Parts: sequence; C-alpha cells; structure tokens
Amino acid sequence: MRKSLGSKRKELSPEHIEEITRLFGSFEESEKDGKPISRIFRNEDFGYRTITVERPLRDDAGNVVLGQRGKAKGQPQADSSLRDTENVPLSDDVQTYFEREVLPHVPDAWIDHEKTKVGYEIPFNRHFYVFTPPRPLEVIDAELKQVTDRILAMIGGLSG
Repeated sequence: MRKSLGSKRKELSPEHIEEITRLFGSFEESEKDGKPISRIFRNEDFGYRTITVERPLRDDAGNVVLGQRGKAKGQPQADSSLRDTENVPLSDDVQTYFEREVLPHVPDAWIDHEKTKVGYEIPFNRHFYVFTPPRPLEVIDAELKQVTDRILAMIGGLSG
C-alpha cells in the first residue's frame, strides 16, 4: 500500500469491490446500517463559479477614482486591497446571488467577469457523515465513578 494521508489506511476486500461495482453498474443509492454508502448527484451539485468582487478606489477626499484612458476611461478603478471572491454554486444565477449576498453589504461593488473561474469540490463529509450523538451524561458519570473508585483502591493498596 502507498503511504496514507492520516489514519485512512484501509484496504477494500473483494466483497467490497464487488458491492461497489454492483452499485455503480446499477446506478442506485444505498444505505448500510442507516448510513449512506452510495448517493447519486448531478455534476452541477459540486460545481461553483468563483467570481471576483471589486470595489472602487477612492482618493484622500473619499471620491471614486475614475480611469483616464483605454477601455477603463470614465469607469471606476478597482481597489486591489478591497478585492474579494465569492463561490457561487453552478445552480445559482451569478447576478441574483450577487444582488442577494453582496450588494446589501457593499452597494458600490461590481463583478469583474473576466476573472470568473469554474471549479468543482466534492465535500464527502457533507454528504456521507452521519452524526452519532454522545452517550448519555449519566452513563459517562457512572463510568468515571467506577474508574475513580478503582484508582482510589489502587492508591489505597500502595499506602497499606
């Protein structure tokens, strides 16, 4: 086996490989012991657009600095220190997202569409993690009392 990342050194048995192949081939979702082991998603569910949000450069008096030449002439210049990015899901409209999530906080912002990139991320924990609640406090307290009593008995045996 190759060197693992963290404590994930696990091997798939022939039975596991057979089950994975069967689930993939039959294109079906499946659970085992109440936990999802096979889920089906659309490609768009994992995709996002990274948009660049620009804000205007301001002079010492607080006025917006406008471009002087080229295609930026008359347009506000972007302040690189205020530049930010947002990840917009592929399923959302960029302009609608921008108006809902950005403009209420920075009304002078705009999107530099030339810098928009598309990316994908598969968040396994979000889709496969199943929360297991901790044991009841009474059970933990009882176990702690047993351990404490054993430690006290061992200490008593040393001094006796």
